[in-house]
Amino acid sequence: MRRLKTAVLALLIGMMLVVACGAKTAEVRLPAAVGDHMVVQRGRPITVWGWTDPGAEVKVTMGNASAVATANPAGRFQVALPALEAGGPHAITVAGANTIELKDVLVGDVWICSGQSNMAMTVQRSNNAEEEAAAAKYPNIRLLTVERHAATEPEKDWKGLWVLCSPETVPGFAAAGYFFGRHLHNHLKVPIGLINTSWGGTPSEAWTSPEMVEQEDAFAPIVKRFQDQVASYPQAKARWEKTKDERLAKWKEAVAKAKEAGKRPPRRPGPPQDPTLSSHRPSNLYNGMIAPLVPMRICGAIWYQGESNAGRAQQYGTIFPAMIVDWRRHWGQGDFPFLFVQLANFRQRAEQPGDSAWAELREAQLKTLDLPNTGMAVIIDIGEAGDIHPKNKQDVGKRLALAARSVAHNERLTYSGPIYHGMGREDNKLRLTFDHVGKGLVAKGGDLKGFAIAAEDKKWVWADATIDGRTVLVWADGIQEPVAVRYGWAENPECTLYNQAGLPASPFRTDAWPGMTAGKE
Repeated sequence: MRRLKTAVLALLIGMMLVVACGAKTAEVRLPAAVGDHMVVQRGRPITVWGWTDPGAEVKVTMGNASAVATANPAGRFQVALPALEAGGPHAITVAGANTIELKDVLVGDVWICSGQSNMAMTVQRSNNAEEEAAAAKYPNIRLLTVERHAATEPEKDWKGLWVLCSPETVPGFAAAGYFFGRHLHNHLKVPIGLINTSWGGTPSEAWTSPEMVEQEDAFAPIVKRFQDQVASYPQAKARWEKTKDERLAKWKEAVAKAKEAGKRPPRRPGPPQDPTLSSHRPSNLYNGMIAPLVPMRICGAIWYQGESNAGRAQQYGTIFPAMIVDWRRHWGQGDFPFLFVQLANFRQRAEQPGDSAWAELREAQLKTLDLPNTGMAVIIDIGEAGDIHPKNKQDVGKRLALAARSVAHNERLTYSGPIYHGMGREDNKLRLTFDHVGKGLVAKGGDLKGFAIAAEDKKWVWADATIDGRTVLVWADGIQEPVAVRYGWAENPECTLYNQAGLPASPFRTDAWPGMTAGKE
């Protein structure tokens, strides 16, 4: 009996050894952000992360530096190598159950390029597209485009691939991001890494983390709206299933009539989309397109967005700064530079001064400059009345880059157009002072236009204005006791106030009277 038990025990041990020896060890896997041709941030510890077996050791080597990490219970590992100055190319070796060698890695400045369609708009849709693409021979500018993906929980990774900037790769890349990076690369003479993570038509709340959305009260009505949509989705889907045959039949009839009349056919009706996976739902784009990037060390971020929030401009004045604070908190790099584009002029020009949702959105963006290490590119002069996507992305990128040179690199230059500072009354005139005057104020075209003035009755009229030294005097015949001035306060205003650096003044108002988006959530 004892011999039998011993034999059985030996057999069991042998089977366990066979199973153990036959078990596969998970290979080391790296995220899309860590790959061949990437740029790592100069002057900061170089972060490399990925996944393997829980408890497994992974060694990462770059030149003479190396670091070892043990994967946590979820199988994730992360190491930090010593910071380096700009240069390269370098190789990085990641060794665990398998070995991965990353080739052609440069050290330079890494910028996140995010927002909605005006950030997503590609070089091939911008001005002089063919010439710009043909000249885009910048092998030390590296491009990474994040796959569009909405997620209900923070994701670990997404699909993407670092590529060298070339005439073949640049046409499909974000135009504002490319022209921004090109200016910095030519000026700073360092490698530039640009990560385009943008999605057209999306609001800022979709790019904000669940933690901030839950923490900030201003997000509550937005969350409630989506909760109601989620709750009503099953009924909407059921109605579609019940009526789809009838709807499709009517659609076919409408298509036939449109073709006969030579008109554009209507869009095919379809089932309601699940709001749970909407690109507009709070946090969905942060979860899918920002969270996987957070371990990466960066120089800063550029942002072009706001059109989708214009109807709720007053609310944007709270939730947009909250998003910036949120990103900085998650990245853990302090108040890294965050540069954004103020909305361009758009739609038909108003004949009389009045209220404007787009002007209120621009004001919300202007007030966001109260956050440290922020900068704003004013583009009130390069929009198009009939196109929400102006093709001049060259000036957008240049003005963002001027802000980066000051905010990120402490360069002494005039990087912004005039920004309203204060107002004083002198008889029937109001004197305005500005920051970012530079070498002086200029009336482009000879006359100052775009100013409106009002008394206590809040009735706005067009005003006369003139430059007086480094200030502007504003008045209007018939208004003896003016109390407020507005400048560029319209969707598509005529604005002629610049500084001598050729940069336009930001639209502004001196009053705090309730606007047309007050209380809209």
